[in-house]
Amino acid sequence: MYNNGMMEKEEIFSKVLRAGRRTYFFDVRATKAEDYYLTITESKKFTNDDGSFHYKKHKIYIYKEDFSEFKEILAEMTDYIINEKGDEVISERHQKDFKKDYNTNEDEVVAEVKAKTPESFTDIDFDDI
Repeated sequence: MYNNGMMEKEEIFSKVLRAGRRTYFFDVRATKAEDYYLTITESKKFTNDDGSFHYKKHKIYIYKEDFSEFKEILAEMTDYIINEKGDEVISERHQKDFKKDYNTNEDEVVAEVKAKTPESFTDIDFDDI
């Protein structure tokens, strides 16, 4: 319900999911015709060299005509993952034969390099970083 235009459309209904460096914003918004749709925004925190932060955001829009199929596919995908792999997180750090894939996020690579002992620096190919 709008209060003589006082209330901003962003504030119809919102929820926030904080998940480590990522935050997910779920927002109900209004079309010009006053129908509602959903946006999901992923905001990811990155640390700059000087210690300050910046955020990268990605937004998807989901409209009413797609809700039922979207929910079905999301449920199917999440169920598939849990059925195949369980709900415990499998981390590459726990695998003995783990080889770092340097195509991952820079922050993670930097953290990985910093975590290494000086003796092990010889096996890092800095061209890959």
